[in-house]
Amino acid sequence: MCFSPEADLVGGAVIAAIGVDALRHVHQRHGHLAIASLPLLLAAHQLDESLVWLGLEGHVPHSVEHVAVWVYLLVAFVVLPTFVPFAVLAFEPTRRRRWTMAPFVALGLVVSGVLAHAMVRDGFSAEIRPYHIAYSLHMGDAFVVIVCYVVAVCGALLLSGDRHVVLFGLVNVVAIAVIARLTVDGFASVWCGWAAVSSGAIAAHLRFSRSHRPASSAVVA
Repeated sequence: MCFSPEADLVGGAVIAAIGVDALRHVHQRHGHLAIASLPLLLAAHQLDESLVWLGLEGHVPHSVEHVAVWVYLLVAFVVLPTFVPFAVLAFEPTRRRRWTMAPFVALGLVVSGVLAHAMVRDGFSAEIRPYHIAYSLHMGDAFVVIVCYVVAVCGALLLSGDRHVVLFGLVNVVAIAVIARLTVDGFASVWCGWAAVSSGAIAAHLRFSRSHRPASSAVVA
């Protein structure tokens, strides 16, 4: 993922198919709808980045590239910090567990607001680097905002009552650490690509899980 426009196109198409399969297995579990939609959202995100690549390479008009960058950063910086913890909250069957998730949704809303304001006020840029696109958002206190972003997105996953969701969260925490170590300027591009790939685990969970949550995760009330 994220190595070229072709990689984003192929990866986005494959993940879109996975996302459709996830939605097909929601059935009557309406609380699962948001988390089942995550692979499809991330697939669209990767397909959009292919337009960013093509624009930066001069194959599509600059206006198309600019809109594609806007859409990419809007999803990465504004939608995901709120959507992911909300999706986990909606997925949880008990009121107590949902109250536990509420602070992560609130933190995600704050992060989304701060990043949206920075995008509009200070602007952003994107340029091709080896094997990834470097997205730059010009703002102060970036480290604090990034930490809050990770806490909002991964914290809710780690506190889920479902072990598969927790595993998904653990894998992404490890991925964040590795990607941050390998590349700083490519973090937004590479991590979003990885999250899209790993979201296939959500589809697998919905396909093979029973219609009701396991008793072990439902007793926490």
